Amino acid sequence: MTSESLAQAIARTGNAVELLRNQDWPSITFPIKPEFTNWRDEQRAWSSTVAIMDQSHHMTQLFLGGADLIPMLSAISPNTFATFRAGIAKQLISVNHDGYLIGDGILFYNSDDVEGLVLIGHHILIDWVRFNVEKAEALGKDVHHRLEANSAMRGGVDPTFYRYELQGPEADKVMEKLWGTIPEVKFFHIGDVEIAGKKVKALRHGMAGQPGFEFYGPYADGPAVIAALQEAGTEYGITMVGAKAYSSSPLESGWVPTPFPAIWDDDFAEYREWLPAARAGSIGGSMYSTDVHDYQFTPYDLGLGRSVKFDHDFHGREALEKIAASPARRKVTLLWNAEDVASIVKSQVEPGIPAKFLDFPKARYGFYQMDRVERAGKLVGISTDAGYIAHDQLYMSLATLDNDVPEGTVVDVVWGEDPISQKPQVDQKHRQVSIRATVAPAPYHDYARSVYRAND
Repeated sequence: MTSESLAQAIARTGNAVELLRNQDWPSITFPIKPEFTNWRDEQRAWSSTVAIMDQSHHMTQLFLGGADLIPMLSAISPNTFATFRAGIAKQLISVNHDGYLIGDGILFYNSDDVEGLVLIGHHILIDWVRFNVEKAEALGKDVHHRLEANSAMRGGVDPTFYRYELQGPEADKVMEKLWGTIPEVKFFHIGDVEIAGKKVKALRHGMAGQPGFEFYGPYADGPAVIAALQEAGTEYGITMVGAKAYSSSPLESGWVPTPFPAIWDDDFAEYREWLPAARAGSIGGSMYSTDVHDYQFTPYDLGLGRSVKFDHDFHGREALEKIAASPARRKVTLLWNAEDVASIVKSQVEPGIPAKFLDFPKARYGFYQMDRVERAGKLVGISTDAGYIAHDQLYMSLATLDNDVPEGTVVDVVWGEDPISQKPQVDQKHRQVSIRATVAPAPYHDYARSVYRAND
């Protein structure tokens, strides 16, 4: 990695978009086994039986503490901290001066000790929080932090915690076998349980559109805990989920994992001098504009408006209040037309220039996958994460879409780059095509199973 800052890289290339479209950054990193059986059956497990997802390795963690920490976080986040306390987690977000999203992550409040809080997620938001913590430390504020990169970046050192996600319609039966009952923990609250004689923290939430728990504790306890979970789930068809299947789980839960960060204006000038260019990520997809602002999202564009509370002062509050009064876009799922998907695959095995390769189960060719969504040739939104879900036999993507485009509308996702970027992840010989897609809610489950399939 180079020590060049993001500000220096933009000055060298002359344009932030051109920098990010051509930057060689891995589209996604999941440093766990790709498949335990096969990714199709592993996907089906969280919808039909019960699945375990190992989240110990792929996320960055920022351990936080200090008496001045909450006021500092409150100043850069629309989230309320009025009732935040030990035993609770929240989906933390941050915005720029104009109310556009920097990123999101899960903030766990484990206890009141020095590292009692930990922010988990991709590095996008974590880097911004870390920058503000370091500034506060330099001013003599009582804040503490420790960065723990994901396992791919960290090398052979074990993470602090194991994290196992237990999900699926049979997950409650597994827990009943372990304890004789289901832990009474409210949504996004953290309970204390025991598994295999080990003390375990249990966060109640859901991934992949299914209810469940995230269990975590000291990494050394992980093997005993996961063995006990597997034994308790044997009769219910419990399945370990590898990296390929796990990478597609946001499509079912409706969570956009890597939103494009709005860090390009004057209020982030100092941050761009601090941030290494290599951590800025890369843009992939058919969305092309030389104006970096065209790639930005508001919290409401991606369904994160529930995290916004105007009960305190924070950076970007005035602009976000205006956006909240009349959001222009909303988060949706786009269900891709089967014939058009098949046509892309077919183009790979027939003469002529093929469409851009469409991978299974995920099709992401930049850290920020950004594809145009059009209606009658007019831009009406941006498609982000795209992939295939075996349980429903559907190719789909998460998108933000103009509010005046209703559910059930057929729109076009533009697939392929023009001009073609120089990223090694993108095949240099391909042509753009349009994929018809039906607008559905996010998450999409009820719509797809009761309406979309009925109209096939």
